Amino acid sequence: MNIFERDLDKNAANYAPLTPLSFLARAATVYPDKTAIIDGARLIVYRDFYARCRRFASALRKNGIGVGDTVAIIAPNTPPLLEAHYGVPGAGAVINALNTRLDAGTIRFILEHGEAKLIVVDRVFADVVGTALDGLERRPLVVDIDNPGNETGAALGDFEYEAFIAQGDEHDAWILPDDEWQAISLNYTSGTTGNPKGVVYHHRGAYLNALGNALAFGVNSSSVYLWTLPMFHCNGWTYTWAVTAAGGTHVCLRAVDPALIFPAIAEHRVTHMCGAPIVLNMLINAPDELKRTFPHTVEAATGGAAPPSTVISRMEQMGFHVVHLYGLTETYGPATLCAWQDAWDTLDTDAQAQKVARQGVRYQTLEDTQVIDAHSMRSVPPDGETIGELMIRGNTVMKGYLKNPAASREAFAGGWFHTGDLAVMHPDSYAEVKDRAKDIIISGGENISSLEVEEVLYKHPAVLEAAVVARPDDYWGETPCAFVTLKPGNEADVDNIIAYCKGNMAHFKVPKTVIFGDLPKTSTGKIQKVVLRERTRDL
Repeated sequence: MNIFERDLDKNAANYAPLTPLSFLARAATVYPDKTAIIDGARLIVYRDFYARCRRFASALRKNGIGVGDTVAIIAPNTPPLLEAHYGVPGAGAVINALNTRLDAGTIRFILEHGEAKLIVVDRVFADVVGTALDGLERRPLVVDIDNPGNETGAALGDFEYEAFIAQGDEHDAWILPDDEWQAISLNYTSGTTGNPKGVVYHHRGAYLNALGNALAFGVNSSSVYLWTLPMFHCNGWTYTWAVTAAGGTHVCLRAVDPALIFPAIAEHRVTHMCGAPIVLNMLINAPDELKRTFPHTVEAATGGAAPPSTVISRMEQMGFHVVHLYGLTETYGPATLCAWQDAWDTLDTDAQAQKVARQGVRYQTLEDTQVIDAHSMRSVPPDGETIGELMIRGNTVMKGYLKNPAASREAFAGGWFHTGDLAVMHPDSYAEVKDRAKDIIISGGENISSLEVEEVLYKHPAVLEAAVVARPDDYWGETPCAFVTLKPGNEADVDNIIAYCKGNMAHFKVPKTVIFGDLPKTSTGKIQKVVLRERTRDL
């Protein structure tokens, strides 16, 4: 034993397991009278936010919920869902925030697979949840959230939310984790085939990723965060905890609608918001009568597929500064960001947008990211050309997949989390995703990045949305097939789209097929390329 391990033990004075529950306790002490939550005309200060969450945790325990039990909740971005991110783990339980766009069969599977002992249901989702509950062998306790003016279904449950938390005592101590590896949340992937996988987060990862988000996005005590990102998605990318850690203000939003977003930004002087590229596109293409100008810049973080540079440019023109983040459900949401470099200040807008569209560098709270050859498990050269798989390791990677050890072993093979994204590493150490492994198009032996083709399509003045997939071809093996949604009131035909592509990319990358219409999307707004690939087989 070396001298630094002798008689120097962990104890209550020098060690506490990391948990994001501590963020709310601190905020309530430092900013007791500051507005923590804005929900329409309703304001909740930090002192009351903390007290409500303490009562929630106490009420759960009084109703038999304890350490390791699953508590599901389905609700819009409203105070009860935010409170559940503290009240549920405060009882030692695991929060399972359900995707509000799921069908009854999938909800039933998740409740069974996650063994939910209690579910909190906003009555706007009462019908679909009621159908899901009808097929369950073991029905969980049900708590209804009344939502004056928005109820659409009959009450399902044993309690009403406000009456339920009123059972609790705000002076009851939270059940803090003995081990920061203890599970804090359960999130299900939005897979396009088969049943979703249950991704398990721990307290340590939630704590660290929340701080990483605050650092990456510049969230502080003056920040006003608008909830355009679903809180059910990776626990709101852990901003449910990050905004509180900074002592900022949460602005709730029941629906992602430009008619609500623009006025909220103006009224509350929103400083930060997040969303997938589809949300940015929605704002860009909103009717002019809905758009507002602001005396300040709004920081807008986006993730998912790389936003086309034209989307970034147009957002900048509207007064938003776009920050590109990258991550997966398995990495607590964002794991990397495209950190701005001073040298980019002198670039023109399009060149800046191309830089920002890259996935970038790891968070301060993530151990490492590399682009690795999946066969040799060696890093590829940082030449911006050699393709490998983007892999991640660190404290903000999931515990694993619930009840699926085989999938967990596969995901962690070689001591790295395998993202399934094909990428290059640039000489400046910024990673750039070129495609999902399953989405790369191999035509006549040449690799074609579907994202690269989509980048060009999005620059076409008539194109609202675009997705490119491989279409089987007897001669070439496969060729690019573009599915395109046009902006309302705009026109373009196949020849026009193909001619535009030929003028902006190598000809072997140009789509051989163009199909117009709406694009199928997953419950989290991601374009379902698996559905589009199936469609190409019938062409």
